[in-house]
Amino acid sequence: MKLNYILILIILFTSCSEDKFQLPSNANALLTNNSSKTWMLAKRYNGDYRMNMGDCFLSYRVTYNDNGTTTDNNALNRDCGDSMNVDWSFYTDENGSYIKFKGDKVKELLNQEKDYKFFKILDLSDSLLVVRFRHKQFANTSRFITDYLVPENVKVEGRNFHN
Repeated sequence: MKLNYILILIILFTSCSEDKFQLPSNANALLTNNSSKTWMLAKRYNGDYRMNMGDCFLSYRVTYNDNGTTTDNNALNRDCGDSMNVDWSFYTDENGSYIKFKGDKVKELLNQEKDYKFFKILDLSDSLLVVRFRHKQFANTSRFITDYLVPENVKVEGRNFHN
C-alpha cells in the first residue's frame, strides 16, 4: 500500500516537471545576448507529431532585442507572409513562465481577438529556447505547438528530415 502511494507521487511529480520550468535570473541575457539575438527554428511539433520543415520554416528567424521588441523575417522570404513586429516581455505565474507578445500584428497574424499571446517557456538556455502555445487549426480545433529554437549560427542535423 505504501509503495503504491510513493509510486503515484513519483508519477505526479515527473509528469508535471515540464510545467515547472523556473525562469533563470539571467533570462533576458539568454534570450537577447544583452543586445539582440536571432533564433532559428530547429524543429516543431504539432501535438505529438513532428512537422515537416518547409521553406518558410527552414528560413524562419526571430530576433529578440533587449529593449523589449521582437521581429521575424517572414516578409523577407517569398510567400511566407508578413513579419511579426511586436513587443515582448517575460511573464510568470503559478503555471509557469511565458514570453508575452503584444501588438496589433498579434491579432492579425495569429488570428487572435486580443492583441497579445503567451508562449509558455519549457526551456531557455544560451543555446536552446523551447516554447509551447495553443494554435487554432482547421475546423475550429486547436492543438499545442512546441517550437525548438536555437541561435541562428548553430548547425542542426536533420532539420529538413522529410527530404
